Amino acid sequence: MPETEAGFGRTSRARSSGQWTAWAFLAPVVVYLIAFYAYPLYRNLDLSLHRYTVRSFVQGGAPFSGLDNYRTVFDSPTFWPALTHTAVFTGVSLVFQFSIGMALAIFFHQHFRLSATLRALFLVPWLLPLIVSASTWSWMLNSDSGIVNTALGVFGIGPVNWLTSPDWSLASVTIANIWIGIPFNLVVLYSGLQSIPSEIYEAAALDGATHWSTFWRVTFPLLRPVSAITLLLGLIYTLKVFDIIWIMTRGGPADGSTTLATWSYRLGFGNLLPSFGPGAAVGNLLIILAMVFGLLYIRMQRRTLR
Repeated sequence: MPETEAGFGRTSRARSSGQWTAWAFLAPVVVYLIAFYAYPLYRNLDLSLHRYTVRSFVQGGAPFSGLDNYRTVFDSPTFWPALTHTAVFTGVSLVFQFSIGMALAIFFHQHFRLSATLRALFLVPWLLPLIVSASTWSWMLNSDSGIVNTALGVFGIGPVNWLTSPDWSLASVTIANIWIGIPFNLVVLYSGLQSIPSEIYEAAALDGATHWSTFWRVTFPLLRPVSAITLLLGLIYTLKVFDIIWIMTRGGPADGSTTLATWSYRLGFGNLLPSFGPGAAVGNLLIILAMVFGLLYIRMQRRTLR
């Protein structure tokens, strides 16, 4: 009996020691999530529910305003154009980034000579700092001395005011964002292609399948899980793109390229008299949009697993 109790005590102590060890390893992650995710989200929600000024932002004591900041955002004439620009910017970017990334992934999957070298070169836009990429595109799309207008002039096409026209500014930042996002789609989709057994393609070839039918009936269905996570990550990233747009156009001219992300920054930090509450409210709307699409993805994954 004493031996049994001693063995039980050792087992209990070992289990307790293992639990403390697990918590010790988990503690840095918990601290990181609280400090850099939970607390900023709480502060952003707090900002959107109070009427903050510069003084109250520093010293505290901002009066509670409820949903007034959200009403201000919804009633603003900038809201619907910013929402529309965000949808167009995100949708067009995702379609072209995914399509071009898929085409390049299939192209490099052929394993021809210099395939690895060319694939590495395609990663350059992804590796460059965004300020460098945005500045480069600003120079290329300059109305007077940009290389794009120079190339168009060779074909007899007049200069386009890419960055200074409300009709072209959104297209300009979208083109730059597509160029920056293609390498990510290429890398992820290429990795997905690597996981598809070659025997499946051999069987499709023996059945007389063409390249196009092989893609639609074999490659694309097997890449569906990878494609879904690629599109989800691309969606969340593109929704919050700020630096590219701000460096190239600052959301203008005449709000021609203003998105929810740039509008949120401009409200909170881009004026001499910042509107912290409405700026935080716009930021929360972006968070809600990202969460909605994330939950939709989780639901789709559960249906797939069933």
